[in-house]
Amino acid sequence: MDQPFRKKMSKQKFYKLSLKFFQQHEYHTNFAKEELQPKKEKNLQRLQKEITMLEKRKEKKVAEKKQKKNKGYSRGVESMFRNTARMQINLSSIADNKSNILISVNAIIISITTTVLVSRFEETPNIILPTLIFLVFSLVTIVFAILSTRPHISSGTFDKDGIRQNKVNLLFFGNFYNMKLEDYEWALGELMKNDDNLYSMMIQDQYSLGKVLAKKYKLLRIAYNVFMFGIIVSVLSFVLAFVNL
Repeated sequence: MDQPFRKKMSKQKFYKLSLKFFQQHEYHTNFAKEELQPKKEKNLQRLQKEITMLEKRKEKKVAEKKQKKNKGYSRGVESMFRNTARMQINLSSIADNKSNILISVNAIIISITTTVLVSRFEETPNIILPTLIFLVFSLVTIVFAILSTRPHISSGTFDKDGIRQNKVNLLFFGNFYNMKLEDYEWALGELMKNDDNLYSMMIQDQYSLGKVLAKKYKLLRIAYNVFMFGIIVSVLSFVLAFVNL
């Protein structure tokens, strides 16, 4: 025997159809109006109350879903943090390589100058001043190149108040390397309890990396400028020295 046709219907829709039926239905006999109408009114009130409760529950779920969606972070945000950190690390590595090149080149220049030219000061005293100029500019270049690569490490400690107020960057080793493992685990646990604090910490880390990178490139730019002008001034001074021989 075939099963009768069944149509699935939500509870809210069923209640609304029932409410519509109750509102359109009327009793015609005196007995029904006296005996059944009060019960019908009571059931109608209960039905209206159920519909109101379902609508409020639905609105609450929609609001919670919307709030959760607005509070959450997409994969694009995580990719942005990841790519930004990778880019800053790459730029820092490039700056370190450039600094190493300057240090190596100028160290070779100083070594050759002191072994070759200094021994000829008695024969050609005119090259003394150009040689000293050359050495000074090379030495200053090395100093700025070293300053651009020299790390700055903090005390390596933090306090619990700073963690609770989200003022300590736990993503940088310089802020926790002197702390005990138990304290560091507690601090990370506090950080991971709130996604907003975690993302705030990541933003602070990116900002700190950017500040360090800006300082590094500023010093590196000064080193390259000193090296460039030093080469020009040294060559001109050597030319003038040999012209006056």
